[in-house]
Amino acid sequence: MVEKVITLENVSLLDFLGVENKNINEVASAFPKSKIVSRGNEIRIQGTTTEILQINDILNSLIDHYHKYGKVTEENVQNYLASEAEVKLIDEDEVLIYGTKGFIIKPKTLNQQKLVYAVRENDLVFAIGPAGTGKTYISVALAVKALKNKQVKKIIITRPAVEAGETLGFLPGDLKEKLDPYLRPIYDALFDMVPSEKLKYYMENNVIEIAPLAYMRGRTLNNAFILLDEAQNTTPMQIKMFLTRMGPNSKVIITGDTSQIDLPKRQKSGLIESIGILKDVEGIGIIELSGKDVVRHKLVKEIISAYDKFDKSQ
Repeated sequence: MVEKVITLENVSLLDFLGVENKNINEVASAFPKSKIVSRGNEIRIQGTTTEILQINDILNSLIDHYHKYGKVTEENVQNYLASEAEVKLIDEDEVLIYGTKGFIIKPKTLNQQKLVYAVRENDLVFAIGPAGTGKTYISVALAVKALKNKQVKKIIITRPAVEAGETLGFLPGDLKEKLDPYLRPIYDALFDMVPSEKLKYYMENNVIEIAPLAYMRGRTLNNAFILLDEAQNTTPMQIKMFLTRMGPNSKVIITGDTSQIDLPKRQKSGLIESIGILKDVEGIGIIELSGKDVVRHKLVKEIISAYDKFDKSQ
């Protein structure tokens, strides 16, 4: 752990730090592995050398901004944080894999890029955001890339079968056939990324396994890239069961949309509870995507924004 102290000179602390240090807290929240403390006119930073250099650059930019405009707002802080993230990401190769139709699959937004980096840095990552933000698609691409690079021996993708619920028994076929339509988005992503014959071979030999969450109970998942999708529909017990399946040399991504919970009204979402419990655990990344990351039809962004405004008004 390295420490650096920045001394603020000729600066109004309220105009720079914000009310109740809100501006500095905003910077701190962007670097959860580092510690940023403001006391008087000193800002003390503790963390890794890499992060301290990033934080130092951001704070110096904000100091320059203050001396130019006489004040720093929360929006200014967010803009400088975004700019720093873009600088960090711009030197990296963004391509994840090449799709079966020859197109490049890569993150298209800043938060999608953050998801990619979070997975590189952590063995367990939560990706939270509304529909259409690409959280599942990017997660599947990361899993396929890890398999192609022989970083893992298998891919396991699972979902809680909540929406199938009471109607499941009325569908024709065995359990797998009943669940396949529900898991269709996963298959669609895989068909984009893996040639059909190879995908068929992988699935027949359990190199790629797609299964309902209940099938994970009692297993230890080693040397695998594991994706839990639609995790907002897990109960606290289900997600705890899933999290404790993680074995050596495994990567786990948990995706979910907390605005689309299909559990009974009195049932708590395991996703929301687990984020609250695990947010300060080292080695776990939490990435929040928003309407700005929607990569579907442009109207989807407007729909999400309208619903957000409606929810806040209620």
